Amino acid sequence: MSEPTTGSTLGLEGRTAVVTGGTRGLGLAIARKLVACGCDVVLGYGSSDEDAARALAGLDGLKGGATAFRADLGEPDAVDRLLEAVRERHGRLDVFVHNAATWTPMPATAADHAALHTDIATAVDPLLRAAALLPGLMPPGGRIVAVSSTGARQVVPGYVSLGLAKAALESLVGYLAVELSKHGIAVNAVSTAKLDKDPGAAKGPVEAALASRTPGGRLTVPSDVADVVALLCTDEAAWLRGQVVTADGGLGLRP
Repeated sequence: MSEPTTGSTLGLEGRTAVVTGGTRGLGLAIARKLVACGCDVVLGYGSSDEDAARALAGLDGLKGGATAFRADLGEPDAVDRLLEAVRERHGRLDVFVHNAATWTPMPATAADHAALHTDIATAVDPLLRAAALLPGLMPPGGRIVAVSSTGARQVVPGYVSLGLAKAALESLVGYLAVELSKHGIAVNAVSTAKLDKDPGAAKGPVEAALASRTPGGRLTVPSDVADVVALLCTDEAAWLRGQVVTADGGLGLRP
């Protein structure tokens, strides 16, 4: 498992970033990587002030800085308030990582329609709203990275609501990549398979089977995905537009 270090900034030092869903899990791993690279990161979160305080404490002492901003992305004006807070504090935004998601397990043949539409809206609406505002806040060279899932293209039992949500998100990434290129903003996505969120814990049979099938020799951990997000934010990644980069250790290559 790779770990962010204070000695490797990837040329990102001094940049300002937003990570939605940034106080827990994968979002926090992405925030940690960007802070370790010297970015000033705003962690967007929906409800738990305790999680936000714990996240900020865990990021203290890294090369960059971190603040948290409470914004429930289910509210229509949440993204507007988040970006306005960034404008007031930093004057610009260099990186926008859309990681927030909700998932309601259900079969496709007996879907909970209201929950399904909520999951799709959570995946798509915040990025749509941000895209309308970012050209006035993000200078040329800006980066938008959406976090997706291999469930957008592979059928996973019970995953239909998030699978549809991530498929719509990946399509939106392509449209935004074309339309925002004239502003010098590159838009891409990072997709991953099942995450091992507790690498030290014993694994069940499903996780063990997936790990054994992964050419990399283990399940993907959050820092693996965070590393790829950071790479997409570098100057050298400027010519990547509208791509979905899969970070799964090669698992998707196996039948």
